[in-house]
Order: sequence, then structure tokens, then C-alpha cells
Amino acid sequence: MLGRRKGQMINKYVLDYVVFDLETTGVSWKKDRIIEISAVKVLDSKVVDEFSELVNPECSIPYYASRVNGIFDDMVCDARTFDEVLPDFIDFVGDSILVGHNIHAFDMKFLYRECRDVYGETLTNNYVDTLYLSRKCVPKLPHHKLVDMAEYFNISTEGAHRALNDCRMNQEVFERLGNSIKEPLEIERKLLI
Repeated sequence: MLGRRKGQMINKYVLDYVVFDLETTGVSWKKDRIIEISAVKVLDSKVVDEFSELVNPECSIPYYASRVNGIFDDMVCDARTFDEVLPDFIDFVGDSILVGHNIHAFDMKFLYRECRDVYGETLTNNYVDTLYLSRKCVPKLPHHKLVDMAEYFNISTEGAHRALNDCRMNQEVFERLGNSIKEPLEIERKLLI
């Protein structure tokens, strides 16, 4: 949802959420553009819906970005611009908690910028960054990239670095991470009843 305050990062497992991912023209949230946005809606730990769209960045996609994500200029030339896609994404997300890998330092900054530019407000949804959660739950791993976490949990990494594939992969990683912390959640739930 939109408002004046940014959402807060929370490092805990939740049953209902929307995992999302962006592909961009580069790594600078200040100057680079979004070229793909995808999301997977989860209710009671089960996938119930998906959202995915290529985005016209209104500029050329640098070769180094295309080499990573496989998205080229001809694929986005007839796509909608992000200001046209953003309302649909916000409708899809609603007031759900957002989940993503490295979103605190990357994806959320792109979304905050776009919401501010389009609406003059910011995104207020709280979010879980699975990068931070994976460091907490599996501290002995030398690397905690999404692909590393998927491989650790024996989850397929096929199609990595395309937004929807990364969302699906991240959803499974989040559920596996959640399994290691669900017991405290169940205790907390019983105390509230």
C-alpha cells in the first residue's frame, strides 16, 4: 500500500506474503531502470497466484545486464513502462508482507523511488529479506546468494536471474528457512489463543 512511511524490515517467518523480484538495467537504484517485475502470492504457505511482466525502461539495456538476466531490448520494446505496470503490481500486492532476497539493499530502493516518482508517496508494506534470514538460520554457509540457498536446500536453480523463476525459487527457500523457525511461531500462536 502507499503512504508516508516506508515499510519496516522484519526477520521472521510469516504464513501469508508476496515474494517479488526485479530485473534491472544495472545495480544503481538512483539511475538504473526496472525491466522486469514478478511476484508470487502465498496464503497459508501455499502459492495461490502469480504476477509477471516485462517493462520498457525507455532506454537501451546494457549488454552486461542482458548477459545476466537474458532480457534484451527487442523483448521490452513493446512492453508497458513501469509507471503503467506499477498500479497493477500494487493491486496484486495489496497490504501483504513482501518477501525477497537482498530486497533491503536493492529491490525496495527501486520500488520506493518509483512509488515516490509516480504517486508522491512510498510503499508502506513491511518486508522480509531472505538474505538476512538465511544468514541467521544457516550461518555456517560461506555464501548466501539466492542460488546458493536454493542449492543448499536442493531446490532447482533452472532459469535463475529471471524475475518469476527467482520468485518461485525464493518462495521455496523462504519456506525451508521457515521450517527452521516455525516451532517458535507455533509456541507464540498458542500463547495468543
